[in-house]
Amino acid sequence: MQFVDIVNIFVKAGDGGNGHVSFRKEKYVPKGGPDGGNGGKGGSVILLADKQLSTLLDFRYKRHYFAENGEHGMKSLKTGRNGKDLVIKVPLGTIIKHTESDEVICDLADDGQTFVIAKGGNGGWGNNEFKTATNQTPRFAKPGLPGEEFEITLELKLLADVGIVGYPNVGKSTLISVISAAKPKIADYPFTTLIPNLGMVHIGEYQHYTVADIPGLIEGASEGKGLGIQFLRHVERTKVLLFLLDSTSDDPKRDYKILRSELKKYNPEMDKKKRIICFSKIDALMPEQLEKIKKIKLSDTKTPKLFISSVVGENIEDLKFLLWDTLKGE
Repeated sequence: MQFVDIVNIFVKAGDGGNGHVSFRKEKYVPKGGPDGGNGGKGGSVILLADKQLSTLLDFRYKRHYFAENGEHGMKSLKTGRNGKDLVIKVPLGTIIKHTESDEVICDLADDGQTFVIAKGGNGGWGNNEFKTATNQTPRFAKPGLPGEEFEITLELKLLADVGIVGYPNVGKSTLISVISAAKPKIADYPFTTLIPNLGMVHIGEYQHYTVADIPGLIEGASEGKGLGIQFLRHVERTKVLLFLLDSTSDDPKRDYKILRSELKKYNPEMDKKKRIICFSKIDALMPEQLEKIKKIKLSDTKTPKLFISSVVGENIEDLKFLLWDTLKGE
């Protein structure tokens, strides 16, 4: 399934129905007076967060959304029917912005959460509402008010507890496939992962957390290079960052420094998140090479470090429980 995480749409609430102008015409009632009814209220446009959705793909094919107009008032003091509200379902984690100003309107992060993005217009008054002691035959009514309309931007940020970040082809997809039930595309070339993958890691019968595999970052990702800028937004919500470093790299220390720098450039708050560092692919190292890797000193000496192999499963269980303990300590 194609993944879409940002899209612009147009929404318009229904217009209110017009008030009606009419007079009672009944036998034996020579001066019936006004009996025009009020117009119905226009339907509103409501956004609904739905955990069953995972992409904004549907909005690529339909960009305009209209709620129903209210019916006009009728004679015999009959009020027009209210227009039906239009409910639009969006994935959890969708942020709604005004397209023109980029101002955030709301953040739909909870399943079932709703937000009225465009309010329907009120119905107009019929001429019966305007009768007075000095004007007993008003020959005018009030038109219905127009419904609100906006062009809005839907921006999806995945809701995950742990975000896995690392260079392309460092083993992120393989790792998420062995610690969860996720089945990402895996191949031996850069940028295999073209969309973020979500997986759920089970620790016990009622204990679990979600992990997001973010497509590979490279130096300059925060400025638009590679694929990283498209998906950096998806690690903003995570509670813990798992830095995956390739132990067969020429300079893992430099790799780590660049990854932290790119995240910090994108959003300085990212550098304040809890971190775990993992050196992957240790099954490809000779014993003396592994010892050399273990002696590498990184800038943040207090950050937990693990040396893993997703292929042979070495230290994978330790990693799962370390992430769980780190999340519980939030």
